[in-house]
Amino acid sequence: MSELDRMIEANRRYAEGFEEGGKPMPPARHVAILTCMDARIHPEQALGLAIGDAHMIRNAGGRASDDAIRSLIISSRLLGTNEFAVIHHTDCGMLTFTNQQLREQLADEAGADASGIDFLPFSDLRKSVTEDVHRILDTPHLDDAIPVSGYIYDVHSGALELVIPATTRATA
Repeated sequence: MSELDRMIEANRRYAEGFEEGGKPMPPARHVAILTCMDARIHPEQALGLAIGDAHMIRNAGGRASDDAIRSLIISSRLLGTNEFAVIHHTDCGMLTFTNQQLREQLADEAGADASGIDFLPFSDLRKSVTEDVHRILDTPHLDDAIPVSGYIYDVHSGALELVIPATTRATA
């Protein structure tokens, strides 16, 4: 049995006792979190969230990519979120390579030209949080009044460190 087969079986057992299906579509706490896809992070548990409490947007590095911004626009404009948080983390894989290194690896291993892709790696964790908070604040399609804050999650202790306090475009 493959790992995916085991997960599908676990889902069958999960669905048998599932009682959360009646929750409304908008998140109860009106918050959207942008964080990394790293498997060592369970943001819902780390933040005390239950099913239906918040939108969780995850990608490599927790970056404010075009797709993450798209999700934040939908989350706020159509589903009522009114606060955003960016959470990056210690020991992130995005700190371990450059665009050029990954592009060369893809050319060597897959024969693929990835010169047009920005993988959004970074070399400074605090700076990346700041950049992403400001990219969200600078997005004209988001409400100026939505506060955005930035944090670093420590994968060894589970603790959050505040990097950027809640800021709106008007106060930035």
